[in-house]
Amino acid sequence: MREPRTDRSVLAADLERARADLHALLGMADEDDWGKASAGTRWNNEQLLFHMLFGYMVVRRLLVVSRVMGRLPDGVGRGFAAILNAATAPFDVINYYGSCWAARVYNRHRMGAKLDRVIGSLQHSLAHERDTEFQRGMHYPTRWDPYFADYMTLADIYAYPGRHYDHHRRQLTLTGMR
Repeated sequence: MREPRTDRSVLAADLERARADLHALLGMADEDDWGKASAGTRWNNEQLLFHMLFGYMVVRRLLVVSRVMGRLPDGVGRGFAAILNAATAPFDVINYYGSCWAARVYNRHRMGAKLDRVIGSLQHSLAHERDTEFQRGMHYPTRWDPYFADYMTLADIYAYPGRHYDHHRRQLTLTGMR
């Protein structure tokens, strides 16, 4: 029996939705908004917006790792995920300070163009993904992100950054959002 086809158009539309939304957020923010604290994170708005972009940047790498790990025995993937889960504390520190630092490079003036390139790359990859590959996947460190499941297929990975983006979007405190 053949696996059901993954609806690429839904995944592609979600990528485009986030791209357009980030550009709208960049356009609506006042100069004073960038350094303002976000709600529920230690990041300011500019750092949080970069972190939202970073979710898309990470997916490009996760696709590669998943394609490799998905071909290995299940126990290897489970062990890899367990090691990553054990490293959650250092991951959290790197995740926080990495976004603080990277927002200086991919700041409000550069992050829109960076997201355009990343989304373009993901759209290209999505369009050329073989249907059989969408069901391949790997185990993930569930302690790293609330949107990581124990096992995620490539289709799940393409859907992940939109959920991550929407979660953090609700934490922004931009003046134009009120």
